[in-house]
Formats: sequence, C-alpha cells, structure tokens
Amino acid sequence: MVAENQQAAVITVDGPGGAGKGTVSMLLAKYLGWQLLDSGALYRLVGLAAEHHGVAFDNEASLAVLAEHLDVQFKVSKDELVQVILEGEDVSKELRTERVGGLASQVAALPGVRSALLARQRAFAEGSGLVCDGRDMGTVVFPDAPLKIYLTASAEERARRRLEQLRSKGIAASLSDLKKDILERDARDMNRETAPLRPAEDAVEVDTTSLSITEVVDLILAEAKSRGLIS
Repeated sequence: MVAENQQAAVITVDGPGGAGKGTVSMLLAKYLGWQLLDSGALYRLVGLAAEHHGVAFDNEASLAVLAEHLDVQFKVSKDELVQVILEGEDVSKELRTERVGGLASQVAALPGVRSALLARQRAFAEGSGLVCDGRDMGTVVFPDAPLKIYLTASAEERARRRLEQLRSKGIAASLSDLKKDILERDARDMNRETAPLRPAEDAVEVDTTSLSITEVVDLILAEAKSRGLIS
C-alpha cells in the first residue's frame, strides 16, 4: 500500500515497555504488507544467548561478538505467531518473560552490542516498506525515517497490561512488582550513555494510556497517509 512512485518507506515505533509498541507494530506491518523489525527481540536474544553460554554481562567484547554472530531464525507459524529459533531451540515463550527482558536491558546499555546489531537491523529495510519496533529506531537506527512514532503510557497502565498478559498465560504476578520492574527498566533505558530512550525530535508522540490498540493504529495510518507514505 505504498503510495505510487514512493520508495520503500520506514515507520519507526519507539517507546518504553508496555506502551503497546509490539502489538501496534505487528498490526501495522500486517495491514500494510510490510516487513516487521522487532529490535527488542534481538537484544533479548543476545541476553539469552549470553546466559546459555555463560558470558558475563560486564564482558562487553564477548557480548558484542555474540551479538554479531547470533544464530537466530524468525519463522511465522500457521496461526501467524512469530516463532523464534535460537541455535536450533524454540525460545519464543522464554523470550517474552520479564527475566529475559531484564537481561535485554542490561546488554542494550553496552555500546559494543548496539554497534554489532546496527547493521543487522538496517538490513531489514528492503522491499515495499518496514515497520520498526524498538527504543532507538527513530533516533539511531533509522534517523531519516519519514514517519517516527513515540508511544508512551503511565507506569500504572503498563504494569496493568503486563499483568493481564501474564494472567492470560496462567502466570502469577504482582502488580506492584511489575510496576517496580517497569520503572527500573525505564530508568536504565533513559539514562544509558549510548542511545538513551527518548523521542526523536520530529516524532509524533502518542499517549496510549486511554486509547485502544485500534485507535492507535488508525491514528498512525492516518498520519502515514497524510504524509503520502501510503495511498
């Protein structure tokens, strides 16, 4: 649905965890028929691979090598869920746990790891278009993207959403603990020296606290259309 005579476009969707980036990005990519880049999954994979191989999380050089040579595959299953294979093992469910999210936040703070993954992320920008889900997609990875979105929501709402997700999977969790984890991760992401979490100067900021997923997607599609990215 790229507008006529329009080159491959990129829409970046950044923001803190729980703001709705993943679901919104997936629905946008599916609706537009574009590629999807889940950059957070790459950092989670580096963290998980480091744990599997016993690499210390303060060993930046070794973590960067691990990131550069990740043996990973993304497969779309029949029910349209993304299956993530790390070194031959299906880690799709483990990848989305709070524990692995914490590992990702640690490795994402390391310049060597971010540098190692940069080229891999940019290589996704091919074909008709790309929707990117992350924390520095619009500020670092695709600074020239024609449409940059920054989603946010209150910490309370993000914790509530995560609690609902976990409960739907039969996983017990505490709302107060989830909020604490979210605030700690926000602090790490926003205060790291390399590529801190922040909106790009030209990003469209959307507070999703009181919006439905459909409302957020419709808002972004309208913005993309108004800029001539889609017809």
